[in-house]
Amino acid sequence: MTRCAWVRRCLAAPQQRTSIESKVRAPVDHIAAPPFPRGLEWVNSRPQQINLGQPMLVEFWDFCRPQSIRTLDYTKAWHARYRGLRVIGVHAAGFAPSADPGAVRAAVARLEIRYPVAIDLNFEVWDLYGNRGWPARYLFDRRGMLLHYHYGEGGYRETERAIQELLGLEQPLLHPVRPEEAPEALLEPQSDDVEGAYAGPYRAGAVWAVLDGHGTVTVDGRTIAVEHPGCYALIAHERSTVGELALEVGDGVRCHAVCFTPGLASGSPRA
Repeated sequence: MTRCAWVRRCLAAPQQRTSIESKVRAPVDHIAAPPFPRGLEWVNSRPQQINLGQPMLVEFWDFCRPQSIRTLDYTKAWHARYRGLRVIGVHAAGFAPSADPGAVRAAVARLEIRYPVAIDLNFEVWDLYGNRGWPARYLFDRRGMLLHYHYGEGGYRETERAIQELLGLEQPLLHPVRPEEAPEALLEPQSDDVEGAYAGPYRAGAVWAVLDGHGTVTVDGRTIAVEHPGCYALIAHERSTVGELALEVGDGVRCHAVCFTPGLASGSPRA
């Protein structure tokens, strides 16, 4: 099979949705999990390989991306809740600060991630999966065959139902971490991410910055300490809001990008 063909032959491109919910099952039942390349650096464990007989969830993420950080709340909870589920994180850098393996190890510790994490420095695992972005998750059954996949945020209820199906369980699902992740939530499109230290108008539920170095940034007159590379929450709104961002980056700090995450649309019920 050619490079990236693993997904191209079977998965449709992700679509925009007004609801946070989505459900995507693999169209066939014979798409096998690619083996992990030899020589990868691993955090929290010795080098891992595909083991048949246990369902496996593979999560692609980047500690500098707010969407990955928000999804981690669910991935960590599933790892703690479902002892019969094997969870593997694959860290692939989307920004310069997250390309440092040492920074990845520090982020895994800081974020209290307990499951094994592969540092996909050269995007070897990414290419084997034909992966398309951050975050992305792939759920495999006991035979190592793909059952369910999801790109981006959302789809948490569908993934958890698929996990319970594989484990033969039927129990209440996790409560949404944020109101915009509730099943009935309707979202408004957010502003596009902007490279560098952006200041100006936006529409979003929250505003983040990818920062590196040591020092401070000032957001709308409020000072935030920068102590490690990563994505920092700057502003959070209860609903999607039109605002004006005033961002000042202090000495010793570099802003790689300003990012926006969606918020509840007007009239959408809160969880």
